[in-house]
Amino acid sequence: MSSRMAGATLLRHLGPRLFAAEPVYSGLAASARGVMPAAARIFPARMASTSSAGADVKEGAAEKLPEPAATAAAAATDPQNKKAVVSYWGIQPPKLVKEDGTEWKWLSFRPWDTYTSDTSIDVTKHHEPKGLPDKLAYWTVRSLAVPRDLFFQRRHASHALLLETVAGVPGMVGGMLLHLRSLRRFEQSGGWIRALLEEAENERMHLMTFLEVMQPRWWERALVLAAQGVFFNAYFVGYLVSPKFAHRFVGYLEEEAVSSYTEYLKDLEAGKIENTPAPAIAIDYWRLPADATLKDVVTVIRADEAHHRDLNHFASDIQQQGMKLKDTPAPIGYH
Repeated sequence: MSSRMAGATLLRHLGPRLFAAEPVYSGLAASARGVMPAAARIFPARMASTSSAGADVKEGAAEKLPEPAATAAAAATDPQNKKAVVSYWGIQPPKLVKEDGTEWKWLSFRPWDTYTSDTSIDVTKHHEPKGLPDKLAYWTVRSLAVPRDLFFQRRHASHALLLETVAGVPGMVGGMLLHLRSLRRFEQSGGWIRALLEEAENERMHLMTFLEVMQPRWWERALVLAAQGVFFNAYFVGYLVSPKFAHRFVGYLEEEAVSSYTEYLKDLEAGKIENTPAPAIAIDYWRLPADATLKDVVTVIRADEAHHRDLNHFASDIQQQGMKLKDTPAPIGYH
């Protein structure tokens, strides 16, 4: 009788631990999973939760992290920490300032990317087409100017928006293909990769500037999308077939850009278009005076286009003479 009472007492104490309600499993999985919860109740110190153990490990690892990483981790987990995490290691970048000591606010370009445009360049220069490829490039560009003039007429800002979205394509395509060629053939580029990519970036900054002058309408955005899609693929194929022809084509395209900005300046000088203050992004990018106007902006952009014109005609001339771009130094930093 005493043994029965002892067994009942033991069962009363261990029963809730051994026979608590658990999900029903079948087969070997049932035996394996059923034993673990019971064993965990009997030996809680040995069979502690893996999640809490993982948390302890993470806390210990966090204590061993380098100070910048620990700061970044704390900032990410502590909602009360208002300090922004600016990099993986939480390193604060140096603050950039302008020449007058004010904070630099542009992320798309830095102070060392700015420059003073050379407006003394001859904007009336024209490359006379020689041979069939040159004439084909010239008349192709001239034929594209007809629908452009009919569509935009004297709406220069709208035309500039479309023009710059297309003008930023050739430098990127040419620079990309020369970059891949340099990797593929294990050869130098003569600086032409950088020169063409600088041209593409400069054209993009023209676009960013004109976006401050006016915002494109929905149909202008659709037109840009279509024009860029067609032009990128056509120029990509054209550059693969004949880089000489591709650069000549861009040279004539830039001549048209110079002509368009000359007409823009004429309307600004005649008072047909309001000569508004220059956007802040243009003042910082071209290092213009604080009181610069839209006319000053169009003037420096026209000078940039003239430099692009000469660069591409020069690239075509080099190849027309049987030389390679990689063997002829490119004009770096010309804009």
